[in-house]
Amino acid sequence: MQQLSFKNRIASNYIITTALLIFVVFSVIYFIVRLSVYNQINSDISIEVAHHFKEIKITDNSFQLTHQDEWKEREHNTVDVNPVFIEFLDKNGKMIEKSPNLKKQTLFFNPNMDDNQLFDTMLLGSKIRQIQVPVFNDKTIVGYIIIAMSLEGASMVLQNLFEILIIAYPLILIVLFLIARFIAGRSIKPISSIIETSNIITKDNLTSRIPLPQNRDELYVLSQTINSLLDRIENTIEREKQFTSDASHELRTPLTVIKGTLEVLIRKPRNHEEYEEKINYCISEVDRLNHLVDQLLLLARFENQKQSLKIEKVHLNASILDVISRFATTIQNKNIQIVTEFEKEYYINTDVYLFSIIINNLISNALKYSNKNTKLAITLSKGINSIECSLVDSGIGIDSKDVGKIFNSFFRSDSTEHPEIKGTGLGLSIVKKLCTLLSIDVAISSQKNVGTTVKLSFYEEDLK
Repeated sequence: MQQLSFKNRIASNYIITTALLIFVVFSVIYFIVRLSVYNQINSDISIEVAHHFKEIKITDNSFQLTHQDEWKEREHNTVDVNPVFIEFLDKNGKMIEKSPNLKKQTLFFNPNMDDNQLFDTMLLGSKIRQIQVPVFNDKTIVGYIIIAMSLEGASMVLQNLFEILIIAYPLILIVLFLIARFIAGRSIKPISSIIETSNIITKDNLTSRIPLPQNRDELYVLSQTINSLLDRIENTIEREKQFTSDASHELRTPLTVIKGTLEVLIRKPRNHEEYEEKINYCISEVDRLNHLVDQLLLLARFENQKQSLKIEKVHLNASILDVISRFATTIQNKNIQIVTEFEKEYYINTDVYLFSIIINNLISNALKYSNKNTKLAITLSKGINSIECSLVDSGIGIDSKDVGKIFNSFFRSDSTEHPEIKGTGLGLSIVKKLCTLLSIDVAISSQKNVGTTVKLSFYEEDLK
């Protein structure tokens, strides 16, 4: 079974609701008109009753008409124009007099019916409305007056009204459905644009955007939200493409070096020292390759993995000193003075493993880019609603134009000026990602040939 389109469903739902409303309105109109017509007839009958009571003279056990000229009126002589039928009965229900328009017919009399009750009946095949009124002498009934009026005119009015409403009802619904469908089509036009735009968007074409409707309604917000989503997807895919390109280049470089070294090594016989030198060089490149793969896996592993964090109370002072101890050999070889200034013992709630990676990468970078016989200062202090951790080195520094790029994957500032300093360009990218994951603020300031300062801020929610 084929389902209705969204546009037709909107129009159909509107028409169903409108149909019920129109049905109620038409019904109310019909019954109000019917009630008004019957009230008018009832009023006319009551007037006739009052009028004819004035035309009779009541004696002891009967009554008689005092004005015979009353029958000469047209309404009592004909049945074609607003006829009024009159019949006078004695107390036993025997007819005394009747209006000429009744001819050989008589009005229906029921002695058991309640007095002064209006009811519908038939006369000469036509509907009439009548009333039978008792005539009293003191408290004794001496006769009856029966008055009736034709309902043909009222029935014709009501029948015509009914037919008009029946014919108008479906016509109105059809017109309203077409109008509703047209309006619904215009209203959901942005949805059609969304569908068309979505159909042409692929991984190779993310530049298309949904046209924003003129009215700032819910569809405008939806279109704007989807465009923002497409912007984020496009940026993410572009970053992924750039990351893949950079990763391929970085992985290819050590492999190319290893391949070239081995090719040179087998061209002619070498002595033991030459073999050992080239093999050791290849081993160092393999180590570099392993380190790069580990860093890439680390980036992929902790991409938005907030649900897998293991939060526990961490002693900041001890964690930093533990990391420093791992670089004892590097510190000794470069004769770098480590200065720690901890105001007191500090504790935070965080993932101890990820936090150790952050501190490890920052200290590793600080030592790597520091000159010999310099100083690395690490401080812990209380800030406003936070704990501040600062690492200040006296290294080669970072050019001011590169400071905003240092958290990008594979970015290395002035790497060509210092080829002796090996690196992957992933350390600070990992730091930034993990700091975001752990809700730690990280900021870096640097001056070339002076040094670099890294500042970590742990806020109240991490201190509870």
